[in-house]
Amino acid sequence: MVTAITTMKFILGRKENMVSFVGEDGLATGATLLSVGPLTVTQTKTKDKDGYNAIQVGFGARVAKNISKAVLGHTKELGNFTFIREFRVEGDSELKKGDTLDASLFAVGDKVTVSGISKGKGFQGVVKRHGFHGGPRTHGQKHSEREPGSIGGGARAGGRVAKGMRMAGRMGSDRITVKGLKVLGVDTVNGKILVSGCVPGHTGTLVEVVSK
Repeated sequence: MVTAITTMKFILGRKENMVSFVGEDGLATGATLLSVGPLTVTQTKTKDKDGYNAIQVGFGARVAKNISKAVLGHTKELGNFTFIREFRVEGDSELKKGDTLDASLFAVGDKVTVSGISKGKGFQGVVKRHGFHGGPRTHGQKHSEREPGSIGGGARAGGRVAKGMRMAGRMGSDRITVKGLKVLGVDTVNGKILVSGCVPGHTGTLVEVVSK
């Protein structure tokens, strides 16, 4: 039985900034500039040996003293990488250990999915975190404009705080995946990709770009 070669394209990069992109139709749309690659394939996993098919890649560079000996032994002569990530693929891949991936994988018009860690906003109240309207300013209210209101009581959930109650708490720093973005431009010389729309995270955030 012949296993199909995967056609999935993927790369790691960092978010740079948002720009205004003017298309051929003359309309301006928001776009995000990403600095991507190069990636080095550090390991290829197969279903027979590892139980699933995947490509492991390394991105970025850092000094060896900040890397564990286990990771140093794993990457060896390939380099000292800041990030090591793994991408599941369907079927066997033509990639092998030591291969390099860069922006040339992608072309204008490719539909991509971008994942990253959103901006951390610290401890926030219910108005900002969940969009609560707060209490009224009048009719005896004095300091409850941004309060959450009742969270329990005898008539609600049996006098206890129900699971999943929306309350104040830590906000942001979540893994966010944005689907349906389009590649608007590719600069293979400088390793840049321009994608439509917005991408999670602040400037410099690590992002994963995948196209199937």
